[in-house]
Amino acid sequence: MLITFSHFTSIPVLWLQIALTKPTVGIAAIWVLFILLIAWLVNRFANGEPEIVRKIVHIGTGNVILLAWWLDIPASIGITASILASAITLLSYRFPILPGINSVGRQSFGTFFYSVSIGILIAWFWYLQQPQYAALGILVMTWGDGLAALIGQRFGKHKYKVSGTEKSWEGSLTMMLVSYLVSSLILVATQGNSWQTWTISLLVALIATALEAFSFLGIDNLTVPLGSASLAFFLSQLVFYSNRL
Repeated sequence: MLITFSHFTSIPVLWLQIALTKPTVGIAAIWVLFILLIAWLVNRFANGEPEIVRKIVHIGTGNVILLAWWLDIPASIGITASILASAITLLSYRFPILPGINSVGRQSFGTFFYSVSIGILIAWFWYLQQPQYAALGILVMTWGDGLAALIGQRFGKHKYKVSGTEKSWEGSLTMMLVSYLVSSLILVATQGNSWQTWTISLLVALIATALEAFSFLGIDNLTVPLGSASLAFFLSQLVFYSNRL
């Protein structure tokens, strides 16, 4: 079943209600609405494939974490939005609330894990006043996992299987390269240009790629962001704290 604009109405309404509390949240809400509008236009007028539309939403909405970071949106807002989105996605597995987004051709709770991971990372790293690691984990998931799926489906010629799930080496290579780029951009911007930073980014990319290969029931939408963010955080603490001793 293809996505129609009415399928998205519940999410924008929730965002708009939350946005009334703070102007900065309104900017994030506008971004989410903008992404959903693009997805609807692609589906409506460009005969977009369901998977393309899903990835527009997957990648586009994940970037809201940058706005949350740069605009210093309170953790309570992000956690509340995550809880509401998680509840909606759970209901959508039983009722046709988000049929287009959840139609992946296999049993998957990826959309639910996507929402949950955002809330966990915001709760964790906003509390530590280290929001860059939440952004890193979420963007590795949105861009790395999103582009890996698209490249793998379009150009994946060399297949392999992990726990019964078929993957391609082309998709996995895309995941590794994009994860490395995302990690490097964030860590260099926040920790400085050093060989330690580049090495941490490489390790994050390798682990994220391995975690993405195990995508049973969409669990990679939880393991990839949490694994990437936690690894980057703990390695950075280890390396840069020891240098200060």
